[in-house]
Amino acid sequence: MAIDAATVRRVAHLARIKTPEERLEPLARELNGILAWIEQLNEVDVAGVEPMTSNVAQPMRLRDDVVTDGDKVSDVLGNAPRSADGFFVVPKVVE
Repeated sequence: MAIDAATVRRVAHLARIKTPEERLEPLARELNGILAWIEQLNEVDVAGVEPMTSNVAQPMRLRDDVVTDGDKVSDVLGNAPRSADGFFVVPKVVE
């Protein structure tokens, strides 16, 4: 897929990026170079390669899902202008 100046102009317009006319051709060449590099990556055989999140295998450290600070309903609702039955009262915004 080759990118020309018209495509760069359209993408810049859609992205709301003001691009001078003299920069369109160099940007098109840069984007074509990036796409060529991606095509090279597509040629690499990755069959049987496990996805990795790091270059060093480490077990995921997980913590217990425990409530450590809670049961402060009265403190939290004390900041509200209005509350009822343990909930914030807010004005109706949709009719």
